[in-house]
Amino acid sequence: MQEYHEKLQIFTENKRRIDKHNEGNQTFTMGLNQFADMTFGEFRKYFLLSEPQNCSATKGNHFSSKGPPPDSIDWRKKGNYVTDVKNQSEQQLIDCAQDFNNHGCDGSLPSQAFEYIMYNKGLMTEEDYPYKAIELTCVYKPELAAAFVKDVVNITQYDEKGMVDAVATLNPVSFAFEVTSDFMHYSGGVYTSTECHQTPDMVNHAVLAVGYGQQAGTPNWIVKNSWGSRWGIDGYFLIEREMNMCALAAIFPSGVIPA
Repeated sequence: MQEYHEKLQIFTENKRRIDKHNEGNQTFTMGLNQFADMTFGEFRKYFLLSEPQNCSATKGNHFSSKGPPPDSIDWRKKGNYVTDVKNQSEQQLIDCAQDFNNHGCDGSLPSQAFEYIMYNKGLMTEEDYPYKAIELTCVYKPELAAAFVKDVVNITQYDEKGMVDAVATLNPVSFAFEVTSDFMHYSGGVYTSTECHQTPDMVNHAVLAVGYGQQAGTPNWIVKNSWGSRWGIDGYFLIEREMNMCALAAIFPSGVIPA
């Protein structure tokens, strides 16, 4: 009964904050979701990276194309390039990728996960290596590998125009950014924040840019999240582009060339 009342108080406080936000002139809306009875501290513990993700490298290996990129692109509309929204991550990466500076359930950078898949020569399907939400012994079976990486392409630190070029000409691009308390309640619109930082040492979450465009005159990224399809816009969100919003261009945004 005590836990019920505590959760009810948290829910009430979150609902009050959501309503107050939505009453203002904001670029994005907030709403109730599966995290509505959690404090940000609880949410951060279970859903965000706990290991520092700073990266000392600054130069990437992506070379921008010569022509201007299109005004907008959405890889979800171009064919079988984007998988369904999932709830959390691949178990194989949690169990097996420690030699590539991955930290199991404490997270890692997308580029390091890609490097593991490339040098490991494969990643099993989620059906063959199901997600368990706990770090276990690696049981990778090479004969069941279903996804392969030929090369990893990293964009130079803070080069958000390079990110646009990579998404326009290559494929969706992974990036890491800093999640603050209002983001857990995001429900639509173009997310922007005055609370988050623009430096790489504060990033705590990795996502996938599947495209970009504009909404109400604000340039934005179209981003696939990993908190299930009940969160945000069917599991996706929009975030302001060209501003290094919440340090989204601060740590080696990365794409892969499939084998």
